[in-house]
Amino acid sequence: MTELRQSALDLLVTSDPQLKVTGIRQLFDAYHAGQVLLNVDLDLDAGILSIPGRPQKPDLVPPLEVPKRAMNTDQGRASLLHSLAHIEFNAMNLALDAIWRFQGMPTPYYEDWIKVTKEEAYHFSLLEAYLKQMGYGYGDFPAHNSLWEMVERTSDAVIARMALVPRTMEARGLDAVPMIRERFKQIKDIQAVEILEIILKDEIGHVLIGNKWFNFLCEKNNLSAITTYKELARKYRAPVLRGPFNLEGRKQAGFTNEELDLLGID
Repeated sequence: MTELRQSALDLLVTSDPQLKVTGIRQLFDAYHAGQVLLNVDLDLDAGILSIPGRPQKPDLVPPLEVPKRAMNTDQGRASLLHSLAHIEFNAMNLALDAIWRFQGMPTPYYEDWIKVTKEEAYHFSLLEAYLKQMGYGYGDFPAHNSLWEMVERTSDAVIARMALVPRTMEARGLDAVPMIRERFKQIKDIQAVEILEIILKDEIGHVLIGNKWFNFLCEKNNLSAITTYKELARKYRAPVLRGPFNLEGRKQAGFTNEELDLLGID
């Protein structure tokens, strides 16, 4: 029998997006069919493996060098959807990394993250298919790597990963996606709107999972969630959050009223 965490590492280093998506779906189904074991204490080492596996394109550039995306041209709209596809590709990888890298967590932790992985793969597939309808594909536009850079920074501690990737970097998507959705509503691009609504609904659940395990680790170690988050954000150089904020979406994703009140305050 294969093992879930080892399989997640194998998929993480897979560079072909389609092989990664297909492998994730198969791993999710096989695990829930009882065909894949889970060893939470398995000591894994990536060694010389290149993490994450990624295709040669897109070219990765600093965030400020990513071209502006105008909505009045097909290319501009495709570029915006491409940026979302790139986020979803990285999100697949970060969920796989959360599974293999951190040993000794409760079984539901790994089951939560394999669910996230499957949903991120679905989001990527929806966006990539729509790009192809428009005559483009994943890799046709440059992209930045900020999300994965935070994954790398937090590779030494699961509490830092939970604090600063799902509930910080991905939570920014809860703020951004409704605004992007409105832009596509204005031009009556119904298919793009429907894809974005699927993504937003699922991403609320993903941030909720990050909150769940961050709070679990805080309680386990008798730590204040708010104080600990501030300390981790400072230590790992998390971006300062700036509004406007999707307060309702963040509340659904498990942020407390006290945390919402502190948004934007250093």
